[in-house]
Amino acid sequence: MKKYVLGLIIISLTYACNSKQESAQQIIDKAIAKAGGERYKNAEIKFDFRKGSYRSKRTGGDYELERIIPDSTGNQYRDIVDNNGFTRYYKDTVVKLTDSMKTVYANSVNSVHYFVQLPFGLNDDAVNKKLIGKDTIDNKEYYEIEVTFDAEGGGEDHEDVYMYWIGTQSYHVDYLAYSFEVNDGGLRFRKAYNPRTIEGIRFVDYENYKIDDLSTPLSNLDDLYEARQLELLSKIETKNIQVGLVE
Repeated sequence: MKKYVLGLIIISLTYACNSKQESAQQIIDKAIAKAGGERYKNAEIKFDFRKGSYRSKRTGGDYELERIIPDSTGNQYRDIVDNNGFTRYYKDTVVKLTDSMKTVYANSVNSVHYFVQLPFGLNDDAVNKKLIGKDTIDNKEYYEIEVTFDAEGGGEDHEDVYMYWIGTQSYHVDYLAYSFEVNDGGLRFRKAYNPRTIEGIRFVDYENYKIDDLSTPLSNLDDLYEARQLELLSKIETKNIQVGLVE
């Protein structure tokens, strides 16, 4: 009788633990909420990255992503991505571009804003999320979330695959990795550092690592990072961040 009761207790505990397991969507929702949540949707964010000055403005469903870069003469290119598409200006005059070049420039602008405002973009319509499991990095437990993109609405780089390591306690994105197809392809692993919160929105910088063996699964890159088998390629630093919440 005791064994029977003990067995029921074990089954009940196992069911309770399994029923509490969060889905990939629930984890992403919590990560976005921890990083800024609804503030992203009505905010103007300005920052400097490398040689460019960037600005994003979102008001409900409307958005505008901007990049300003100087040329060698001191004049400026101004690139705008918004609900209507992409436009490039030079000295306040619209530059005529082929559709292919519009796509190249738009992807470049989008990419910078995307990484700076992670994990906000992970709830876009074209994003597919899958919980791979849990793992530890530097003795801290993480959810491993794989992200892929639909061809429709997923952009020119929809074949790229991402992996996010999200703290099971903090729900912060501390590490990420991705594979990309352009320029003969590649793998990257990023470690977040220098976290700071401005007007309720969290920002980080990244150590950017690479590995030459493109057959390496993304889920193995955290182990290779701990084993110091990844090469530090660069540091990705966002400077002079300003946030204004739009009423």
